[in-house]
Amino acid sequence: MRRDSRVQSDDHDPPGVVRVRAPNPSLLTLDGTNTYVAEGWVVDPGPDMEVHLDAVLAAAGGRIEGIALTHSHADHADGAGPLAVRAGAVPVVLPGDGVQVGPFRALATPGHAPDHVCLLLGRTCFTGDAVLGEGSVFIAPGEGSLAAHLDSLRRLRALDLELLCPGHGPYVRDPAAKLDDYIAHRLERERLLVEALGAGARTESELLDRAWSEVAPGLRPAAALTLRAHLEKLAGEGRLPADLEPGLRE
Repeated sequence: MRRDSRVQSDDHDPPGVVRVRAPNPSLLTLDGTNTYVAEGWVVDPGPDMEVHLDAVLAAAGGRIEGIALTHSHADHADGAGPLAVRAGAVPVVLPGDGVQVGPFRALATPGHAPDHVCLLLGRTCFTGDAVLGEGSVFIAPGEGSLAAHLDSLRRLRALDLELLCPGHGPYVRDPAAKLDDYIAHRLERERLLVEALGAGARTESELLDRAWSEVAPGLRPAAALTLRAHLEKLAGEGRLPADLEPGLRE
């Protein structure tokens, strides 16, 4: 959700990986969903859009061995079934933690979604929506978990990664710096929220004005959901005031 002006100028495909960007741009999908082809496998075929699936098949040279998903959200997974049929009934897999699928090893990274995994190929990591090429990941309460997301970021940070291939945005060629920035951003947002609560803010509007003051108007509804994810985390830690606006404690 948070846009980042530090977009790399060397946003080209690394050896052995081809990126195909779906024509589904939006405030949350950035320039569109990134689909990747690597070692005959497709990662996150994206939305069910014929023009996009045509491009993915072309990038794979017309031959696909299998389809691996990072999570089941529509902008990443809706094209999986149609693409599998067109490729000759190839397998579609959303693997569990530690499972080897094709050339990839899955690493459980819940937070954005409970079923989210990253896919490791050597020191390259296909991150889905765990890490974006620019901006921050949208965490919705209920389905998403900010506490789990932070744990997942720390799990990724512990790896010796060379390249991140995100579900949206450009390649990340300094994974350690990106992950440090993500973790610091979440903790700083939490600090601002706790500070706002300490200053007496109790309504959604007051908390957004104080802790998300820089967010563009069009992203304010998404920020409101992220606020609730932060409040959910604080509630789990016993740090939530009892006199919040009705509905914010749910």
